[in-house]
Amino acid sequence: QKLSLSLYIYININLVSLFIFHQVFTFNTVEINVQPSVKVKNGAPMSIICHADISKSADFQLKHNFTIFKDGKLVFMAVSDKDDARYEVPMARSSDTGEYECTVEAGGKTKSSNSLHVWVTGMTKPILTAEKKEVLEGEVVKLRCELPEEVPPLYFYFRKIKMNSTPKEKYVFEAYKNYSEVEFSVEEGDNILQFDCFGKRHVQREFDSSEHSNKTLVTVREPFIKPTLSVKPSRNITEGDRIQLECSTVVARMRDIEIILQKNKTILNSVRDEKVLKYSAVATLEDSGEYLCKVEQGRASKSTKVNVVVSELFPKPTLAASMNKLDENRELTLSCSISGFQRAKFSVLRRNSNGDVLLETSRNLTMRVSVNDTGSYICKAEVKGIVKESKPIRINVYGELIKMFRTQWCQISCHSLPFAGAGNVLQTFHSSPTLSVVSGLPEVVLGRPLQLICRSARGTPPITFKFYKGNVTKETVTNDTYATVIWRKGTMSRQDTGTYYCMASNRANVDVKSHPITISVILASWQKGVIVAFVLISIAGAVTLALWWFLCKKKKGNEWFPSICDK
Repeated sequence: QKLSLSLYIYININLVSLFIFHQVFTFNTVEINVQPSVKVKNGAPMSIICHADISKSADFQLKHNFTIFKDGKLVFMAVSDKDDARYEVPMARSSDTGEYECTVEAGGKTKSSNSLHVWVTGMTKPILTAEKKEVLEGEVVKLRCELPEEVPPLYFYFRKIKMNSTPKEKYVFEAYKNYSEVEFSVEEGDNILQFDCFGKRHVQREFDSSEHSNKTLVTVREPFIKPTLSVKPSRNITEGDRIQLECSTVVARMRDIEIILQKNKTILNSVRDEKVLKYSAVATLEDSGEYLCKVEQGRASKSTKVNVVVSELFPKPTLAASMNKLDENRELTLSCSISGFQRAKFSVLRRNSNGDVLLETSRNLTMRVSVNDTGSYICKAEVKGIVKESKPIRINVYGELIKMFRTQWCQISCHSLPFAGAGNVLQTFHSSPTLSVVSGLPEVVLGRPLQLICRSARGTPPITFKFYKGNVTKETVTNDTYATVIWRKGTMSRQDTGTYYCMASNRANVDVKSHPITISVILASWQKGVIVAFVLISIAGAVTLALWWFLCKKKKGNEWFPSICDK
């Protein structure tokens, strides 16, 4: 019996070992899928299913450890002897969008599925709240938009809606919050405003948008009414009349209010904490244009515009001159006039960099001029306090190349003028220019340049200088009181020896000739030395040849010079 029992135990152990040895399995695949589809509408139920495909050596029970990850983070765990597990989401939200993957562990073996992208389309409806339900013009409306069930990063869009106008929109990107806040300014003309918001998020290179939030109503009150701008005596006035402008408003709260009057962006006047602004001035043509009255309080601003036309009282005067170009000591008359208008106070002035110089307080001015009277002149006319000036005219007074003598004779060129206070004749004698060589000597070295200078001691510029050799003109130069010229640049030859002169003239007289000078072309010292040396060498050579010939002729056969004579 003991033998039979031992044999039985042995056989059973071996059978158990044989059974355990044959419990072999392997993972074929692990798969993940979603129901109803990979695109799920926001708020709909969603199931993530993990399935393990396993091959076994026999039909035996095997425990499976299921783990589901979203974007690398654990979202579900289960232990089951079944081949699959389900992760149920009763109401899918956009935050459930992501990459899903599952892992199955059994009997010491582990296998993972491929990743699966699940997109929950649509977003939850945002909630919009306003800090105030009633505001003043110039204040701001603070808004808060929230997407409570969404996960950042998110984009928030806010809209300000007015009747009969396109909504104004602002957007804010929030990287770490599921809400955002903005401010909208309340502008002139805003009365009843509506606001809403919506959200967006970026999903696989696309944007997903939420529906719009509830509309929030905000009423607006005016802090002051639009200003009134009046013009007296009327909007059409004449130069010289006094123009008066008055700007006023009605204010709900007299604090930090400012009224500003401006024309062409130039502020004419302003007042603070007052309801009325006044401005007065004598009207001129420049006062024509658009005037703007603006009332400001905080951020609130309202304005009114008025166009004013100022008619011309009289045109600008015209200044006329008897001559614009004249010689000194001649008489000049300046006349000021207004076309079709006589009742004016006239004055004639000379323009000066330090200010205009008054010459005469009448319509006409007559004076005997000098060179110093060259310049610009204007006239002014005044009627009813309005002063207008003419365009400037230019007067040029020229001096002459002359010396004046109170004598009874004249030479070269002369003319007569009445001499103030006497019956004698004032006659003029022309002063000749002077010509000289720049080097100071009336000679120039052969082959070198000749530089001449012609100078006039008197005369009003510009002066024209002409250079001559005989009847040949070299050059004409216009300058102030002198001019230089290079006759030949490094090519002076013996043929350039001769008589040179120059002539000068300005606007006041004909050409005046200088005294002629004779210029010689000479050799330089080194040139003379070369010639002398050449002559001496030539003479020495000739003497040597003559001596040689003489000695050979007279002493032929003499033993003293055998070699010389034989050659």
